[in-house]
Amino acid sequence: MKTTDFNYDLPPELIAQTPAYPRDSSRLLYFNRALDEVSHKHFYDVVDILTEGDVLVRNNTRVLPARMFAYTKNGGRVEVLLLKRYNLTDWEVLVKPGKKAKPGVTLTINEELSLTVVGYADEESGSRKVSFNFDGVFEDIISRVGEMPLPPYITEKLKDQERYQTVYSKVDGSAAAPTAGLHFTEELFDKLSKKGVIVCDVLLHVGLGTFRPVKAEDITDHHMHSEYYEISEETANIINKAKSEGRRVIAVGTTSIRTLESVSDDSGFVKAQKGNTEIFLYPPYKFKCVDGCITNFHLPMSTLIMLISCFSSREKILSVYEIAVKERYRFFSFGDAMLIL
Repeated sequence: MKTTDFNYDLPPELIAQTPAYPRDSSRLLYFNRALDEVSHKHFYDVVDILTEGDVLVRNNTRVLPARMFAYTKNGGRVEVLLLKRYNLTDWEVLVKPGKKAKPGVTLTINEELSLTVVGYADEESGSRKVSFNFDGVFEDIISRVGEMPLPPYITEKLKDQERYQTVYSKVDGSAAAPTAGLHFTEELFDKLSKKGVIVCDVLLHVGLGTFRPVKAEDITDHHMHSEYYEISEETANIINKAKSEGRRVIAVGTTSIRTLESVSDDSGFVKAQKGNTEIFLYPPYKFKCVDGCITNFHLPMSTLIMLISCFSSREKILSVYEIAVKERYRFFSFGDAMLIL
């Protein structure tokens, strides 16, 4: 299957530049696979669609202020994006321009923080392994010097940095938000709970793997970047009980899907564990654990639209995307949502 098979036309004005307010007022395209039917709602309508006993699995990662600027001894500026932590001092980062970040070079961010380029972390992406030099608590320092790493297609400045965090974000470590979760409010979770929908958390720190473009002509030649995940005993028990009783497991976002499918057996049961995943899902993959999902509208030819196509077929998902374009839904990170059941 070719990467270009997952292309579609998107008018640039449909790329959302700002988040919806309130969060759950965004639009919701509901694709009912059993009826082969598409309907148009608002996100708060998920309370009416989900049923008692459904298990909603969300990713509680929190986005780091991972974008910062460093300077060479000659004053040249280098953009640094944190991707993955190795230990207390060492990280994988993206640097731009790369020619100013050769192995052995030390770059200064401010009087509290500098970094030394150790070498390449990934030759294909050009990411570097760096060692940070600092006095104090690293997280406190980057909270002062770092910026929220918004995707390049968002050109408007984000006034409230918390709008690029989910309301349930908990564990620092992501270079990008699990954006399907941005639509939820605490009040919406309260309503879901009262209806009998069970909510549980997994963790996947979103890194380069989720957003790296597919450059290979044949999608099977694409290699996903490794991302760290955790699933707790409590969450595993909730999911396994639902699977054994024939209840639905619905993932909030592609990161939750990738976590669950990384740890599930052929019967859809999962076990508590932590590790790194490079799982790449594309048609005709059949989900083992996940029965449905809440997701945003993804970039053409991305690994994310390939993953979502596994819920039906490439042709069907692209036809649903055509409907979303025609109906003027807002696309990408701050855009509207889709519910597939």
